[in-house]
Amino acid sequence: MNKLLVSLTASLALLAAGPALAQDNQQSPESTDSDGGYSDPAAAGTQNTNFNDQELKQFVKAQEGINDIRDEYMEKIEAADSQQKAQELQMEANDEMVTVIEDAGMDIPTYNSIATAYNSEPQVRNRVDALM
Repeated sequence: MNKLLVSLTASLALLAAGPALAQDNQQSPESTDSDGGYSDPAAAGTQNTNFNDQELKQFVKAQEGINDIRDEYMEKIEAADSQQKAQELQMEANDEMVTVIEDAGMDIPTYNSIATAYNSEPQVRNRVDALM
């Protein structure tokens, strides 16, 4: 379980670094804040913790792909010879993570909400762990 917590934290950090990626595609009004930027429902105190089993299964599927990407890119980013190269690698990883999440049938805000809830809500953590 600790490995999943670390993985979720690293995944969220990578995704948070490139929020414009999700905005370029089909953007729904509820996933933006009043400035048109990316909003974090958990930070706003409006986090949904009522996820259905299908959403949680999609999350687990996406997380498996995210783990692979994270493992691949963390080494590359750490070994980068410049800040610019590290940022380019981070953007590549973000692109791949967004694709994995969308291929699992999820949108980025839902994925992030479940990941945040996993870290902060025991009942969500227990349900996700049971699906793994």
